[in-house]
Amino acid sequence: MSEPLEPAADELRHALAEGWLPIREVARRTGVNPVTLRAWERRYGLIVPQRTPKGHRLYGEAQVARIQAILAWLNRGVAVGQVRDLLDTHDQPREAPVGLWETQRHTLVEAIEALAERRLDEAINRAMALYPAVTLCERLLLPLLEDLERRWQARFGAQAQRVFFHGWLRSKLGARLYHHNQQQGGRPLLLANLSERPLEPGLWLSAWLLSCAGCPVRVFDWPLPTAELIFAVERIAPRALLLYSSQALDGPRLQRQLTKLSASLGIPLVLAGPVAHIHGARLADVAGLALAIDPPAALRHLQDAGLLDNTAEP
Repeated sequence: MSEPLEPAADELRHALAEGWLPIREVARRTGVNPVTLRAWERRYGLIVPQRTPKGHRLYGEAQVARIQAILAWLNRGVAVGQVRDLLDTHDQPREAPVGLWETQRHTLVEAIEALAERRLDEAINRAMALYPAVTLCERLLLPLLEDLERRWQARFGAQAQRVFFHGWLRSKLGARLYHHNQQQGGRPLLLANLSERPLEPGLWLSAWLLSCAGCPVRVFDWPLPTAELIFAVERIAPRALLLYSSQALDGPRLQRQLTKLSASLGIPLVLAGPVAHIHGARLADVAGLALAIDPPAALRHLQDAGLLDNTAEP
């Protein structure tokens, strides 16, 4: 049986009084999920937490700082197995070769081209166990999507590969969202697809990042008319609405739609994905609208705005 995320109430009060943090709080502060923190400890000895009498992990500020140092190395492309030596020699983070991510991306491309679901699943599971969601998104999955789009131009079999991978990605991340939503409270954040592409991968990556950050999410991955989107918001009562598209849209129509949504909903509104870059100049005057060019940028905006903090929920 896996260790609960929180010690018992009396153990937790005592630990907090002495300045220790439970694994869930460390995950919230660093963005590294508990599964990955345990893997770093067991497989690589990167983090050695204290233990309560009942065996629950507790972390101090020095260990939180060490996790941040680990992230600095990982974000520069250093393999997780090499990080401990670099930390122990007190080297400063430098830009490292990107061979680690290129190798993993090549492995994923081969699995996708072969329509090999098990190989794809095993490769992603290994990466998800060792790297934080934001690092994986920025270093592996977003470059993978760009690489695939280039490969799929006018190539036989491209549509089969696209349907296979996008469907798999939705199922993979959707299962994780469902699991996270069962553990998280507060009003959800609603994400909706603005593009005409079904199974929009950037939408699901955005939802996954937000869910990993501790926010319950709901996803509408098919475009809705503006009136029905307002209808859905009224019933779900989300803390914010994030709209995503990887495609250019009808600029004047988009401006009118977002202006109406901003005036009608009374909640923060974010437009994310390449559409935010394509139409950003036109949308600059839409009141209350934030623009984010990719899923990590959307995550950072919502974090900075305090919209992922469940303690702030009424």
